[in-house]
Amino acid sequence: MQVPVYSLAGEVVKHIEVSDEVFAMPFNQAVVHQAIVRQQANARQGTASTKTRSEVSGGGRKMFRQKHTGSARAGSRRSPLRRGGGIVFGPKPRSYRQAMPKEMRRLALRCVLSAKAGDRELVVLEHLKLDEPKTKEMVRILAAVGVDSSALIVTDKAEGNVVKSARNLAGIKTMPANLLNVVDILSHKMLLMTEAAVRKAEQLWGQRLSQGRSNASL
Repeated sequence: MQVPVYSLAGEVVKHIEVSDEVFAMPFNQAVVHQAIVRQQANARQGTASTKTRSEVSGGGRKMFRQKHTGSARAGSRRSPLRRGGGIVFGPKPRSYRQAMPKEMRRLALRCVLSAKAGDRELVVLEHLKLDEPKTKEMVRILAAVGVDSSALIVTDKAEGNVVKSARNLAGIKTMPANLLNVVDILSHKMLLMTEAAVRKAEQLWGQRLSQGRSNASL
């Protein structure tokens, strides 16, 4: 599969061949959905906690005598029926963590990368290096390559000036290629990757698969 490579001025400078195993996979909706649910579940802290009637303070004696008051009988002010009382079936600290096989996680990532490439929402830049942090320069680059909505900018490694230039722009997020994930890709309309980031993605999620298949055939 061939994709165009753009300069920072928005001009096509060349075309490169990208791996079909990473950027031309059929979309597997079930696997992608499971990967999204897993990632969002694993991001939950699970620290919500409430007190039962045995844990709240107060009580210890009957509020008023049992009979001849004209009121319903009540034993403790810690009752869930009263303000400040315990909570019935409230949340307790727990782990929401979900497991997912490595090959399924990698398949989900390849599926969303392929979907971006197939929908022409993948823009490959020749390079993306800035001499100094400058938000105005980042705005110019995004406009030059036709990005007018949310975008995820991916470089082969962390670029401090790129991060600082984009962090004040609404809907724009930056990350190195090795931290790519399904939720961030699908949460942004456009995916901008440098040519080095594309090669990094192929190295991380394409080569191992082909090596595993060749070893299995032996």
